[in-house]
Amino acid sequence: MQDIEPYYNWRHLYAAEEDELSPFYGRTYSEFEFSSTVYNYYIHPQWDDFGSRTLYMKILFADYEMGYVIIELIGEWNDAIENDIMTLRRDVTDILYSGGINKYILITENVLNFHSSDDLYYEEWREQIADDGGWVAIVNMPQQSQYDFKRARLTNYIALVDLPQWRTMKPELVFHQIDNWMLKLLE
Repeated sequence: MQDIEPYYNWRHLYAAEEDELSPFYGRTYSEFEFSSTVYNYYIHPQWDDFGSRTLYMKILFADYEMGYVIIELIGEWNDAIENDIMTLRRDVTDILYSGGINKYILITENVLNFHSSDDLYYEEWREQIADDGGWVAIVNMPQQSQYDFKRARLTNYIALVDLPQWRTMKPELVFHQIDNWMLKLLE
């Protein structure tokens, strides 16, 4: 897992540690000191710890004028034990929301497992952003994680999207493609 880095081809366009509205503003990173783990496997030091013991993230791009953010996740999304959705909401998305973000694209192809609990935080998140025309889309979640996500009926609040070519696109195009898809879905 230490070889899986957050997507870095947009670094010249955006860096969360340089964004004053980001919850990760001012962070410094090591290229060589591996200290965070998932399942006792070290992960690349560029991933951000947001308070979960099993899930890490990287804000790849934020556009406050258009009101969207693209976040990449790695690890195990565990609401049953860790309540990761609460931590993500309180320590990351609520901060971004106060800066004008109401559309969230979560890249989850490196989320190995998903364990659900209740849906209260998902419902609350949907209610918070729906009045502003916002939405949450989870992109490229592995099939086994999608199964558990769907079984918990969380697709009532968050859309699952397949966009395997997202790395070949500019962030604006990723957003516009998903936004158009979401507009059709919400009609």
